[in-house]
Amino acid sequence: MYDLIIIWSGSAGLPAWMYASRYKLKNVVIGGQPGWALATSHKVENYPWVLSAPGKEIMDNFAEHAKVSGSELLQDFVSDIEKTDQDFCVKTVSGKELKSHYLILATGNKYRHLWVPWEEEFLWKWVSYCATCDGMFFKDREVVIVGGGNTALTEALYLADICKKVYLVHRKNTFRAETIWVDQAHKRDNIEMVLEEEVAQIDWSMFVEKIELKSGKIIQADGIFVAIGSDPDTKLVSHLNPEMDDEGCLIVDARQETSIKWLYAAWDVSTNSNKFKQTIMSAAEWCLAANSVHEDKLRSE
Repeated sequence: MYDLIIIWSGSAGLPAWMYASRYKLKNVVIGGQPGWALATSHKVENYPWVLSAPGKEIMDNFAEHAKVSGSELLQDFVSDIEKTDQDFCVKTVSGKELKSHYLILATGNKYRHLWVPWEEEFLWKWVSYCATCDGMFFKDREVVIVGGGNTALTEALYLADICKKVYLVHRKNTFRAETIWVDQAHKRDNIEMVLEEEVAQIDWSMFVEKIELKSGKIIQADGIFVAIGSDPDTKLVSHLNPEMDDEGCLIVDARQETSIKWLYAAWDVSTNSNKFKQTIMSAAEWCLAANSVHEDKLRSE
């Protein structure tokens, strides 16, 4: 029996793992490659004390810190979660069954993909799903951003301050985004609206060179940002019927606790921190969740 099981070994789960061990909670993290999406980023430059480093290096350091603190890592995938009045039972793909009094969910979200040729091969290199994370790598270059919601428009504005030219490709001729962001984008000389168009494929030689649209139009660009939305990965707990918002995020209180007693969630799968999806927010919220588990355990003793 564990005090705490943390599901997923990303930039959220690993700091929670470290803090749980410092609180002397018997805990285990269940997940695959430490860091997951962040570990695939070729360079990170927006995390404190890290001027520039590959995402994998940062996540390896996270994992090492957690292990030194006394945490246990099970490289496996969760297949099912059951809850009784007193504890959780977590089953894994490999057939293991673990029990704990408390559970932290750190599964993150799943970006929606274009599903076009060469998108997957260039993931987190010349194809990005986060302008805040990777925009600076395209300073003074020409890029494409795809989407029509608030994320696409605000990221286009952000990229316009960095890049030489930004092509905003949207499959409709109207936007879902708020009018203020659309109006600001129209005022930028280096943002070109490419409406009623869809990406057909990414063309390359040694690097990405151009984006081919379904109409046959070619855009010369050095990279592409995909901002067509993402979905919180909450399927493991959906059968427990936790409260969720309209976007499918788990509603949590100030302590990161969901409507299910002793189930905690944060960052991509939750409603806190204004849904600002950055590693520093992820780490902070999960440290808070581990602290909340510690406090609840003290109260129950």
